Amino acid sequence: MRLAADRVPVRNRPSGLSWSVRGVVRGLAAVVSIAIAGCAWIPGNGPTTRDISNSATSEDKARSRIQIVDVTDDVARRLLTLRERHLFSDTLGNVDATTQILGAGDFIEVNIWEAPPATLFGIAPAGAGFGLAASGARPTTLPEQMIDADGTVVVPFAGRVPAAGKSLHEVEHEIAQRLTGKANQPEVMVRLTRNVTRFATVVGDFNSSLRLQLTPGHERLLDAIAAAGGVRQPVNKMTIQVTRGSEVQSLPLETIIQDPKQNVPLASGDVVTALYAPLSFTALGATGKNEEINFEARGITLAQAIARMGGLIDQQSDARGVFIFRLERKDALDWPTSPVATTPEGMVPVIYRVNLRDPQSFFVMQSFAMNNRDVVFVSDAPVTELQKVLNIVFSVVYPVLNAKQAFGF
Repeated sequence: MRLAADRVPVRNRPSGLSWSVRGVVRGLAAVVSIAIAGCAWIPGNGPTTRDISNSATSEDKARSRIQIVDVTDDVARRLLTLRERHLFSDTLGNVDATTQILGAGDFIEVNIWEAPPATLFGIAPAGAGFGLAASGARPTTLPEQMIDADGTVVVPFAGRVPAAGKSLHEVEHEIAQRLTGKANQPEVMVRLTRNVTRFATVVGDFNSSLRLQLTPGHERLLDAIAAAGGVRQPVNKMTIQVTRGSEVQSLPLETIIQDPKQNVPLASGDVVTALYAPLSFTALGATGKNEEINFEARGITLAQAIARMGGLIDQQSDARGVFIFRLERKDALDWPTSPVATTPEGMVPVIYRVNLRDPQSFFVMQSFAMNNRDVVFVSDAPVTELQKVLNIVFSVVYPVLNAKQAFGF
């Protein structure tokens, strides 16, 4: 006896394969819908353009620590102006290049003349007239002596004369004043014989390290570099750091050579250091290279940086999603998000956003300077996310369909 189901015409029976295909299509549609909604399990090399832009939405501003700034011509110019404020000519150029100031430990020589007939430090020859005495006048040269720890020197009939912290002319005037009324119209000349307090220290990646004595004309920065035998590494890879008191400033050696204003006079106590520490930025995301890329000490622009990292990948990158991650000084810009959150070092986390779909951005990139340790990230295009999902789905669907056709499920 046959069942009722057996009498159903074969052509009216739904095919197992048809039902399977329908199920797969429905599942595929559901997965694609989830992908479009931005499911977190989709493989990726970093945040999307939307993810980064949404990190500073109105509801997140109160707790967001990141500033997102669109790179415009005004932003690039302001950052360039901030960099120029730290040139040596603006920060280290105020040095008196004419006065030699004495210090404790320096050695000086005191010479004293008297008008004839000398009565205190010398006596004119017996029977000599005024002219003979004048023509035969000789200075009285006191023995070389060191300026004591209390900053004084001893001059006969003048006592202990303050010298530390004074110029040679001031010491001469002080001695002459004290001898007035004791010596006959005294004239005094003080000569620095050994300078042990006015020097600059030259260290680092030079061919030699030394203590450079400073003369009244004041040696300049390149004089110190030359005295040390120059640098060991290529000029375009070297940074020169000058420490003056509590202030520390750095400039590329190439900039100092090409701009005479940066070849500033040295001050006593300066420490000149040559640093061979190649600058670098890191390229990540949909770029031709994902690696750390070195660049010259003088710096490069964003346009040069994108070229060195191999540009953007046409089939993957989002031209509207080029980002530069950087820690910036708090006074660098007017920040869009308030209050401004800073790191423990007082730096502001910033994401600079560039839209390469805008032709004007190619001009702006030529004036936007890269900083050491910048991170350049290019996000994936939205269609790339969908393509990744479809690849995953089809990698599952095709084996199932092939197995069904092979085994007749």
